[in-house]
Amino acid sequence: MNILIAEDDFTSLTALEGVLKKAGHEVTTTANGVDAWQLLQQPDAPPLAILDWMMPGMDGQEVVCRVRAAQKTGHPIYIIMLTTKDEKADIVAGLKAGANDYLTKPFDFGELCARVEVGRRMVEMQNQLAAQLLKLEDALAKVKTLRGLIPICSACKKIRNDQGYWTQVETYLHQHTEAEFSHSICFDCLRKLYPEISGKVEERFASHPPSTTISEKAVGS
Repeated sequence: MNILIAEDDFTSLTALEGVLKKAGHEVTTTANGVDAWQLLQQPDAPPLAILDWMMPGMDGQEVVCRVRAAQKTGHPIYIIMLTTKDEKADIVAGLKAGANDYLTKPFDFGELCARVEVGRRMVEMQNQLAAQLLKLEDALAKVKTLRGLIPICSACKKIRNDQGYWTQVETYLHQHTEAEFSHSICFDCLRKLYPEISGKVEERFASHPPSTTISEKAVGS
């Protein structure tokens, strides 16, 4: 994974770069906040950044604020603040600005690698979620919908299709939507077609109302 290091202290920058490269990461470095901000605006910006709190031109907290304010779409950048400040108020300020994590100097390189690994997993998870979202949006775009004026017979309720033929409602809906059908019978038709059993079925419904309408299977029983 490509990681941006913004650190104005050459010794710390060199040490960080060496540790992260040894761990298998690609590293982009800069010594000031202005360059860090410009790099993080690029379409191919590193997905993880380690920013020193105090830097010339623009400090780390301001860089974080600008990144979060400009980040409207795309994958969020995972940001670790690196600072000599150890006051809780300063740590809270950095996190409120939008940093995901922090390390105080002097830091342990084992802890650094562990926190970077957490960031790497978070970036991968965000990428997977983004990919799933794209698949979902693509699937929704392909869902069939009904639009416009639909000519329907006022007597038998058949629908005239685009070729001018009259088809059953369920046939038309099946061709133009993703709906599936389970045929049932309403009480009005039950009384008309099966008057000899309609009373019993309605009594059964009144005492034990089902979650759906009375099915044809129930009528034949």
